[in-house]
Amino acid sequence: MNQPGSFATTSARASEQPGHADIQSLPVPESWKHKFLLIAKAGGPKLPNLKALSFGERFKISFNILGFLLGPLYYLAKGMWKKALSYFGAGLLFLVLAGAALDLVGQGKVADALGYGLAALFGVRANIDYYKKMVLGENGWW
Repeated sequence: MNQPGSFATTSARASEQPGHADIQSLPVPESWKHKFLLIAKAGGPKLPNLKALSFGERFKISFNILGFLLGPLYYLAKGMWKKALSYFGAGLLFLVLAGAALDLVGQGKVADALGYGLAALFGVRANIDYYKKMVLGENGWW
């Protein structure tokens, strides 16, 4: 379903690369517009041309510190509740199962560190997921 202010109008249109003017017209702060333009320059959400960007540009679109620190709360604040529930639910299930298995084999310290992996998932996916929501109009479960 398309979001207000999103660029996509149909699923066929969502597969096209947005233009500079499309991104500039979005109702988001300039910092997000800059990130969205970098993601578009990198080839869209799958980032096939990521290596064409400088190191600083790659880092700017590859990691979101607020997504890392706040996890599902950040997603909820950005209106991506479906993905917040999906990532958190799947991550929690994995953490419980992997933690129990690691505790059984005496690797409790490794199990304790698994939570950082879930936080990293939110940090790495936040910019791409917000791009999909705002630019492509995709705010689904995955």
